Amino acid sequence: MEFMKSLKRSHRCGALRAAQVGEEVVLFGWVHSRRDHGGVIFVDLRDRDGLTQVFFDPTISAEAHALAEQMRSEFVVGIRGIVRSRGTNVNPKLPTGEIEVEVRQATIFNAAKTPPFPIKDSIDTNEDLRLKYRYLDLRRKPLQDALITRSAINGITRNYLLEHAFLELETPILTKATPEGARDYLVPSRVHPGEFYALPQSPQLFKQIFMVAGYDRYFQICRCFRDEDLRADRQPEFTQIDLEMSFIEPEDVFEIVEGLLKRIWKQVKGVDITTPFERMSYATAMSKYGSDKPDLRFGLEIEDVSDLVGDVDFGVFKDTIAAGGKVKAIRLPGGALSRAQIDALPEVVKTYGAKGLAWVRRKAEGWQSPIAKFINEATQATIAARVGLEVEDLVFFVADREKVVHDALGALRLHLAKTCDLIPKDTYRFLWVTEFPAFEYDEKEGRWFSMHHPFTSPRLDHVDYLTTDPSKVYARAYDVVLNGIELGGGSIRIHDTAVQQKVFDLLGLSPEESQLKFGFLLEALTYGTPPHGGIALGMDRLVMLLSGSDSIRDVIAFPKTQKATDLMTTAPSRVDPKQLDEVHIRVKATTST
Repeated sequence: MEFMKSLKRSHRCGALRAAQVGEEVVLFGWVHSRRDHGGVIFVDLRDRDGLTQVFFDPTISAEAHALAEQMRSEFVVGIRGIVRSRGTNVNPKLPTGEIEVEVRQATIFNAAKTPPFPIKDSIDTNEDLRLKYRYLDLRRKPLQDALITRSAINGITRNYLLEHAFLELETPILTKATPEGARDYLVPSRVHPGEFYALPQSPQLFKQIFMVAGYDRYFQICRCFRDEDLRADRQPEFTQIDLEMSFIEPEDVFEIVEGLLKRIWKQVKGVDITTPFERMSYATAMSKYGSDKPDLRFGLEIEDVSDLVGDVDFGVFKDTIAAGGKVKAIRLPGGALSRAQIDALPEVVKTYGAKGLAWVRRKAEGWQSPIAKFINEATQATIAARVGLEVEDLVFFVADREKVVHDALGALRLHLAKTCDLIPKDTYRFLWVTEFPAFEYDEKEGRWFSMHHPFTSPRLDHVDYLTTDPSKVYARAYDVVLNGIELGGGSIRIHDTAVQQKVFDLLGLSPEESQLKFGFLLEALTYGTPPHGGIALGMDRLVMLLSGSDSIRDVIAFPKTQKATDLMTTAPSRVDPKQLDEVHIRVKATTST
């Protein structure tokens, strides 16, 4: 470490340019690659900012050259040298490609074993191996760029919200278990035997309490925890940009969020996004795109043809309409699919409950389809006019209950867009989805559930429907969507105790249960609560979209696997029985299957 005591780093490895030629510099980093040219040894030295080529000439420093002979990939080294021009040997692929450093002094801080996979931008290494050696994976530039982007978003968010009179306030990590939809992670209490804390699924109740307390603009970049099944865009612990405001309407939230996202896109991507964002009702999103988070970068809108096919001889259509279902269609312009590709499409929709998929290709001489003979020419013409069917176009039909039709065609729409390469690159289509139903009925459980959460305010003119017809209640809720991905969701909250209790009653919570689980909130609402609302934006999804990643695991420093395990630390793991005794826990015996 004498090297570091006598010399301080002058530049990072990605900083040197032609302007520094002739200067003495000190660089620290990792050996990215080493090349021995039979005398002079070249090393690409890497840190988080980039690469610089350095070279060791035995005629300039035999001692430094001797050290270079020992260096291997991922050794941690330091060098002192003079910046030289590379003349005509410029490397245009590197920002530092005009220069190299002639090494006069060097040190090896630490040797390294041969890594289990190469430290380079693109690798086909199994993800589990990358997660096991996450500290090596994090040295690769794509992951470094993602985490640097993440840090930048944190700073931009804080600066923007502080400029808009928000206070950055913290909420508890150890809190009370509440039924907010997903399962809680529970934490046993040592000093309260048999009792448990829960890790927060969100700061929802505490940020509402801040509004009750008069802190009328709150934000937090916070960790949240949900014990649920994982997907590409889900993790058991995740980060969200959480904010709440008093004395507002939804438009106030829209304005703040649009301004924040506009600044993030400008400073991170150099892109000016258009505001205000487009607005669309939930009903329109589902009807036209089969999704409450539609991707607007391409067409393929869903068309309802139910009123045209109720009397056709095709039994599937006729019977579906008679049973109160729907028949809807998607047109694929140009029909660029082979028969084999068409025959594979029913598997796409079956996942969503659809029993099948009908199709038609329009040829100059008429319809080409297994169902053409069941539909007369007049009806064919009206269907073609409704969906805009041109020669060589394909159209696909699903007939079933409306929810099944929407889910199936929504999935088919995305599948067709990807298969036919219809999605434009570097295009950002932001959207607010509004006017959500407040509740949905679960046939299996025979009761109502909140579509968002039970603290979402119903439309003020729909409050009476809480006790007469919950299906008619619309929520003052909103989601912000980008390119088919939900970036965040929020709502205006209930600020009246009586209305909150009505919602709890509808959801099947008795007054006793309501008091047990949410008594502190109900009590707080009686002490002068302002109208308030807010939103939470998913930080991980935000970084994923800005960095062009396909999975949030690539933008989280230490993510879990699909099975919610940490392969690097081997968490979760068993603990010493003594620790379990201290928290009054006995593990139920399990058997392997």
